[in-house]
Amino acid sequence: MEKLHWTNAQGLQLFAVNWPIASPKAVIALVHGQGEHIERYSHMAAWYNQHGIAVMGFDHQGYGRSGGKKGHAPDLDVLLDDIGLLLVKTRSAYPGVPLFLYGHSMGGGLCLNYVTRRNPELTGLIATGPWIRLAFEAPVLKVVAGRILRRFMPTLTLPTGLVAHFISHDEEVVQAYLHDPLVHNKLSAAAGIALLEAAKWLDNWVGTFQMPVLLQHGGGDKITSPQATKRFAERVKGDITYQEWPDLYHEIHNEKIKEQVFDYTYNWMIKHL
Repeated sequence: MEKLHWTNAQGLQLFAVNWPIASPKAVIALVHGQGEHIERYSHMAAWYNQHGIAVMGFDHQGYGRSGGKKGHAPDLDVLLDDIGLLLVKTRSAYPGVPLFLYGHSMGGGLCLNYVTRRNPELTGLIATGPWIRLAFEAPVLKVVAGRILRRFMPTLTLPTGLVAHFISHDEEVVQAYLHDPLVHNKLSAAAGIALLEAAKWLDNWVGTFQMPVLLQHGGGDKITSPQATKRFAERVKGDITYQEWPDLYHEIHNEKIKEQVFDYTYNWMIKHL
């Protein structure tokens, strides 16, 4: 694992990780979810390395080891810009290698927003448990307060209320998450409303993908909605594959059958090389 630091367009230092291998078949540019950080994916990167796939990822601004106030980003565009920087750095490290953009949860929603709004050239897009709609209704008062605060106190952070118990059926994963010093439950008014609006935009988007897309969701997810992801896959046009994993919770890559998830994803990637 190679630890890196990048400076983004705002002048913030972003922490990044490269899991390299010699002569990879493909490379994954990896985007993590809300509250977490990229090193939580080390086991997944190791699996893909063993199967000939390199992986690069970074901590969003305000998360993990990256700079910025915890849980804060001023708007959606800066988050998408940072994904663009990830793609630039990944292509630079692996010139000519087939490139897949892969995002989970908040990261999945951001990757879908990036592709639909900015139309990059990619070999494929993978999103797991993407934030297209939450599995529960966001408290109305909290959303109203967030919209007001975005204007007057955009950097004010509030707890997300994410229930760690629902990330995985594996209690070791849950406990590791709860005791991870780099995990937090903060989200600023500006970032929170921007992400809600980005999710709503996806939930209403109708268009055609210019690249193969793999959408996966745990059928028992109580954090983001598998039904919304399935409807999205049925509504949009292009080479779209939807895979639902019955009963799995939010982090399908951290469930006890995770290697089945990795294997399914790997085979889909190889098919589209």
